[in-house]
Amino acid sequence: MPIVSLATSSPFVDGRQSQRALEVRVGVERYFEEQGHVTLPELTLPGGRRADIVALCPKGSITIVEIKSSLADLRADSKWPDYTQWCDALLFATLPDVPREEFPQETGLMLADSYGAEIIRPASEHKLPPARRKAAHLAFARTSAQRLARCCAHAGAESASFD
Repeated sequence: MPIVSLATSSPFVDGRQSQRALEVRVGVERYFEEQGHVTLPELTLPGGRRADIVALCPKGSITIVEIKSSLADLRADSKWPDYTQWCDALLFATLPDVPREEFPQETGLMLADSYGAEIIRPASEHKLPPARRKAAHLAFARTSAQRLARCCAHAGAESASFD
């Protein structure tokens, strides 16, 4: 199901995330907005993996944030190394009650709740090759445009009179 769904009362609710994961997402998105970045949740990358949050900075660098709402969620995830080929920096984000020492040391780490987030371990940065960066930027742009079109259609449908 797409992140923007016209089948619900709110087009931004898709039912995939737990309440805890949504709290982390909101906090992470607020953090990046304060830094001047734009974010896109649930972005399918050119390689086929779906990133929880992709943040695009004003200069074009790409940060992927993987949300882990519990220790079980972290332990069940073996796909996170695949994200490094599509970003300049990779971070995990979690709630303050999840043990921090369990997260891979080679990634950055954020603590978040629905009010905000902070980076407690910075991500090591590596520059994407130009062709891969272009593919990631195009995926970000196309998905953003598709979601905006769905929102506009949803808003138009709500305001239409069927008398």
